[in-house]
Amino acid sequence: MTERIPALQCIGCGRLEAPQPCMGVCEDREVEVVSAIDYDTLLQAYRALRARQQRQQNVLQQLAWTRPREGQWETSWKSLQAQARTLLRNRA
Repeated sequence: MTERIPALQCIGCGRLEAPQPCMGVCEDREVEVVSAIDYDTLLQAYRALRARQQRQQNVLQQLAWTRPREGQWETSWKSLQAQARTLLRNRA
């Protein structure tokens, strides 16, 4: 199940209730539930981390697969260092 279900939550005990039409075959099972706000916050942090990881991966791929032209090693190395330093500065 991936859709969000609107529910009522007791402000005292925390009980959740989402009334639905009963088909006569209901059976209660224990489930774990997180609030949508907590989920959204975690999802946003995860996406930011994945984006940062992808930027790091791009720099590593350049380092691994780029072969500078003759006499351009130092220029290429300094460029990769600058990219890496930018990533490290923007860790937040």
